[in-house]
Amino acid sequence: MPPPPPFGVIFDMDGVLIDSYAAHLETWQLCCRRHGRECTEDQFLAGFGRTSREVIRDTWDNPPDDAAIAAFDEEKELLYRELISRNFPHMPGAARLISELSAASIPMAIGSSGPPKNVAAALAGLNASHLINTIITGADVVRGKPHPDVFLKAAAGLGLPPARCVVLEDAPVGIEAALAAGTRCLGIVSRGRTFEQLHRAHHRVPDDLSAVNIQLLQSLFTETQS
Repeated sequence: MPPPPPFGVIFDMDGVLIDSYAAHLETWQLCCRRHGRECTEDQFLAGFGRTSREVIRDTWDNPPDDAAIAAFDEEKELLYRELISRNFPHMPGAARLISELSAASIPMAIGSSGPPKNVAAALAGLNASHLINTIITGADVVRGKPHPDVFLKAAAGLGLPPARCVVLEDAPVGIEAALAAGTRCLGIVSRGRTFEQLHRAHHRVPDDLSAVNIQLLQSLFTETQS
């Protein structure tokens, strides 16, 4: 039997593999206006990284019933996919890192709060659908981030214990989920985030994945929090 891989990589999607901040903000604001509600950028940021259904239920005054939430969510996500299909917001370094990990036979998973169709659209835009087979989305868990469920399921899909996985995340709630799952965590300082906000990650890099490589990911299993 071949030796087990040294570690596995679990990617968050939005703000890590795809620079989706502007597209998500635009679709939240447009759909809220259509339904007579307001969505400021601060409100958007407060919920970024969580499932839409949790944001609506937890933060809206007089939230609608489950059927109306589902209809709003479907409308918003369809518009989002239309936007990124016209001009895919590539995250620098993402396609290169996926290719390097695949060439090194390091298993990869997606652990995203987004819906399956959004994740599929992003992987298609990255030409990576054939390279990442373990995909866990907001539809696969009852409790979204900061609960650890999405990352626990992703690690199980890779056939690795969480302690041998590293999560790449850009949101504080995602970092908390990764820590609760028992994984290592690399914080990516994406748009709308600051270096300080991601202080709970084991290591942080600014802006995007340009500086991330296999050696850096491997080092997370031996270094202390920084």
